[in-house]
Amino acid sequence: MKKIIFLFLSFAFCNRLSAQEVNIIPQPVSIKTGLSTEKFIIDKSTEIISSDSLSNSALFLQSYIQKYYDLKLRINPNSTSKKNIIKLEIVTRLLKSSNEYELVSNYDQTIIYANSENGLFYGVQTLIQLLPDVKSASLQIPAVSITDYPRFDYRGMHLDVSRHFFDVEFVKQYIDYLALHKMNYFHWHLTDDHGWRIEIKKYPKLTEIGAWRDGSIVGLWPGKGNENIKYQVLPTGINITPKDAVIKTDGIKHGGFYTQEQIKDVVEYAAKRYITIIPEIEMPAHSMALLAAYPELGTEPNKKYEVAQTWGMMNKYNNVLQASDTTFKFLENVLTEVMDLFPSQYIHIGGDEASKVWWKQSAVSQQIMKANGLKNESELQSYFIQRIEKFVNSKGKTIIGWNEILQGGLAPNAIVMSWQGEKGGIEAAKQNHKAIMTPENKMYFNHGQFAKEDSLTASTPSLLADVYNYEPVPAELNAEQAKYIWGGQGCLWSEYITNPAKVQYQLFPRLDALSEILWSPKEKRNYPDFQKRLKTQFKRYDLRRITYSKRYLEN
Repeated sequence: MKKIIFLFLSFAFCNRLSAQEVNIIPQPVSIKTGLSTEKFIIDKSTEIISSDSLSNSALFLQSYIQKYYDLKLRINPNSTSKKNIIKLEIVTRLLKSSNEYELVSNYDQTIIYANSENGLFYGVQTLIQLLPDVKSASLQIPAVSITDYPRFDYRGMHLDVSRHFFDVEFVKQYIDYLALHKMNYFHWHLTDDHGWRIEIKKYPKLTEIGAWRDGSIVGLWPGKGNENIKYQVLPTGINITPKDAVIKTDGIKHGGFYTQEQIKDVVEYAAKRYITIIPEIEMPAHSMALLAAYPELGTEPNKKYEVAQTWGMMNKYNNVLQASDTTFKFLENVLTEVMDLFPSQYIHIGGDEASKVWWKQSAVSQQIMKANGLKNESELQSYFIQRIEKFVNSKGKTIIGWNEILQGGLAPNAIVMSWQGEKGGIEAAKQNHKAIMTPENKMYFNHGQFAKEDSLTASTPSLLADVYNYEPVPAELNAEQAKYIWGGQGCLWSEYITNPAKVQYQLFPRLDALSEILWSPKEKRNYPDFQKRLKTQFKRYDLRRITYSKRYLEN
């Protein structure tokens, strides 16, 4: 009897131990553990079985295990073995989602089934989280059965490379972070007041001049030595005092840009990870870098525009494009080259924070409004966006814009990215337009992670718990309107982020929280359980040499 009790307790202990070792983020739809006390062991004789058409997933898994565990597995598409294999298989039977996968692991083998290549890739990301969180000669996989698929179709993360430039190698690393969290869209913010980062062959001055600024402010806006400069935004003008104010910066030239060949390389890299890159080309505001290169496109063509050296809303210095035929032809040529580089169905055109003052003061703008029967400058902004949308649509593409594109009337086919709270997303959904939710107070990861942050960050904090507990579908939408909430996105603006380690610090572990609210079923979200699983995730960060705040380890 004692022996039976001992065996029962031993099995219960092993079952519990097995369950403890399975800490997956984002939480799968269904996971069964403790199916067996025997684990699948990966060693040098383990083979990955996958056909050539599935090589992205197989190569990713092979590369990952080799990089972090010094073990190179053979990919054998023709193997008939049923033991000591990792099998990646497309199945024809109907699953709930094109992104769905099933992962089954036992003593003999680990098999991932999916009905699409991207579903298979998501299964590989889960398998990676079943590997040991430290380097080991024996890679043990617990016996599990997992069924999984995403809640939202749009699971995005943004990176601003205008304020501070990041090289191709790091951008690829960033894409890998997204892939490991089952994200499927990378919003690449390529242009702004502080630097133009993409080569446009028809307009070389965009990178010759627009990709470089002569300095950056020191510390939080307005920067050290600039505290006495005041800005007063009025309906018909902007007062800056003192009138002879000169912004003090560090005087260090900063810049860089991506060649078209580099862009193609990054796009291909992301595609192999089933991530779509959405490029953003800002208009009609946030255009000081463009205007520094081509001032004739502004509302003050005789002004000496400069690439911005300070942060904040640069419309106090006039960063708005003139809504002229010349400007539209220029932008159409730019967007043609951009769309040729990015196969994405979606092009982000900004549309935010366009001060109407500069159009009010421009005689040419007023003539354009009169000629087109526009009552006010908000309608001029709508006219600008709709004209660009018509061109983009003619190329078979769809525009995305920040929620300000609702001003003056939403373009017919536009998708709204709601950053000023949820109001823009709600309004878009009620107009039967897709919306992506990225409210600043929850989804902007350039904000601090703690009430008292230990590094320079923007504004009020965006706490991990607040990110995790955010619900992308607003309660006031009915079931039909809720269908237009396409998903959500985190944003990482780089005013105060100057190096890859700081990007990592700001990104992790809030990216984990974001991935779970966008992937996992709403009813499965549980913050205390998420915190428990994070303890294992931090060990994975250590394995990958990812920088994160050690303050999370204190609790």
